[in-house]
Amino acid sequence: MKKVLTYGTFDLFHYGHLRILQRARALGDYLIVAVSTDEFNEIKGKKCTYPYAHRAQIVEAIKYVDKVIPEHNWRQKARDIRENEVDILVMGNDWQGKFDDLNELCQVVYLPRTEDISTTEVKHHVKNERSIAIKKSA
Repeated sequence: MKKVLTYGTFDLFHYGHLRILQRARALGDYLIVAVSTDEFNEIKGKKCTYPYAHRAQIVEAIKYVDKVIPEHNWRQKARDIRENEVDILVMGNDWQGKFDDLNELCQVVYLPRTEDISTTEVKHHVKNERSIAIKKSA
């Protein structure tokens, strides 16, 4: 059985998230997804709309996902690969080259991000729409 591992925050789950999980699973037989904890996101300067438990439950419900684990810090990838006997680590191509050192433990694959969608973009759009609605009601 070929095991695949990927990481993400998965806040405001959207089509781009679904596509990377679908493409990651297509590379193997078993997909493990590490979802960033709230504490880790705080260290990264990210503020999530939904707490870790909700985001993990959403990811776990996706048919391509076999197992969800928490991502607590930057350094846990090597341990996760060893403990879960991972064959392929999948990351978005915005991380291109940053995890090449893990090729000693497994194959590292960088997948292209889905065009025209990102959580940052969704949050920006919602914020702008809300701002417009507030101005209209004033």
